[in-house]
Amino acid sequence: MGVVENTEGRLRSLIKRIWRSVFRHGLPDTDLDRMTAVVSNFFLHIVPAKVHPNSLRASYTLGLGVISAFLFVFLSITGIILMFHYVPSTRLAYLDILDLKYVISYGQLLRNVHRWAAHAMVAVVFLHMVRVFYTASYKPPREFNWMLGMVLLLVTLLLSFTGYLLPWDQLAYWAIVVGTNIAKYTPIIGDKIRFLLLGGNTVGQGALLRFYVLHVALLPAFACILIAVHIWRVRKDGGLSRPDDFELSEVNGDKNGDKKNSKQILVAAVPGPSLMVDVQDQDVSMPSWPHLTWRITLVCLAVFFLLMLSGYWFDAPLLEIANLEHPENPAKAPWYFLGLQELVSYSALTGGILVPGLILIGLILIPFVDSDTRGTGRWFSQAGGAGVAFLSFAGGVVVAPLLTWLQISYGIRVLFPDAHQLWTDLVNPASAFVFLIVIISLFVMRITRSTRLAAYVVFSAFFGGALTYTVIGVFFRGPNWMLVWPF
Repeated sequence: MGVVENTEGRLRSLIKRIWRSVFRHGLPDTDLDRMTAVVSNFFLHIVPAKVHPNSLRASYTLGLGVISAFLFVFLSITGIILMFHYVPSTRLAYLDILDLKYVISYGQLLRNVHRWAAHAMVAVVFLHMVRVFYTASYKPPREFNWMLGMVLLLVTLLLSFTGYLLPWDQLAYWAIVVGTNIAKYTPIIGDKIRFLLLGGNTVGQGALLRFYVLHVALLPAFACILIAVHIWRVRKDGGLSRPDDFELSEVNGDKNGDKKNSKQILVAAVPGPSLMVDVQDQDVSMPSWPHLTWRITLVCLAVFFLLMLSGYWFDAPLLEIANLEHPENPAKAPWYFLGLQELVSYSALTGGILVPGLILIGLILIPFVDSDTRGTGRWFSQAGGAGVAFLSFAGGVVVAPLLTWLQISYGIRVLFPDAHQLWTDLVNPASAFVFLIVIISLFVMRITRSTRLAAYVVFSAFFGGALTYTVIGVFFRGPNWMLVWPF
């Protein structure tokens, strides 16, 4: 009996040593132990040791940053699994998709959740940008991270776009034809960009291979680097933005904790200046574990549940195999590019290059034009901001279809059929929309002396217009790109 007990004791000791070699700390019961556990754990170290209560408010962040990161990880995992069942060949690609649907266990569910997660990531990343703008979270010292966010939005669009071709069905094939034709309108280098993407002048094996490599290797690697820098800059810039007069009563939970010598213990745990401890908020910050980590876990579980539910109930579309002889009519780009396709239908130069270029430049310059840090960290913090934003958004929603109707009824080609192409490029719904927004924003800035309210006008009107043009492209464009009723 003694030998058995001695053997069991040694086995328990060995198991304990193995466990402690992986997890250096047990379940902590004090704030100091929780912070030490966070900074000494690779997976938890992505979050700060302490977090400001304002960052925990669901009504402030909406969890959009966490959801975006989770969707990227989810897409990476499901994408790797799909790679085991897919060959980037024009002869085999479509057959592999059919195997996923009919042969491979849970293959259809896997493809469904990957497709819907990709669409969700485009929408969530865009909404994350909207949240950052309306809470003035781009202001100093966060200008660089705002620009990183713009690049991440573009990379997200490209990731979803490059995955569109891979099923090699009619929907995917002609969407890529439209998308690469839009890229062709880039001045000077447009043809070279299209040739580089397609590996030739037509969509074929070269294009499929290039889009596959971009989708599974180059763009994900670039996105990983950008996401890492983006999160790192959030930490270096002092955490998420917050108002100076934040009320502790807005968040429930322990605000005090065990703060004695917390800074010294954290510095000892992770030497060097890289550890972000917000000194000015030392008296109100809370340990990330469990306050932040628990919320992140719940959000990720909720998103995972919704994705699985969507994948179970809704199949990803799959048409017949790509046929070069029978183009889709209408041939539409992915939904997130349909607003751009709508503008290109009026003028390739204005709608495809000038307007998107001006929008991108305007977004990048926002932190440098509106640099006053007052109002940072609150929704529509500027007096009258919510009203201006709502009216501008509603104006964009109303003006966009009105300009489309004017184009159809009284456009340059209708009134002057022999007019030079230059006039068609200069006078169309895209240029008129930009002109109206600029004039109104300058008027608002002159009256209110506020660059913030002027930025509300520009951003909200473009937001409303982009949404409306996307809806028009998705539901109201039929064969030959004619306006139709969707019902």
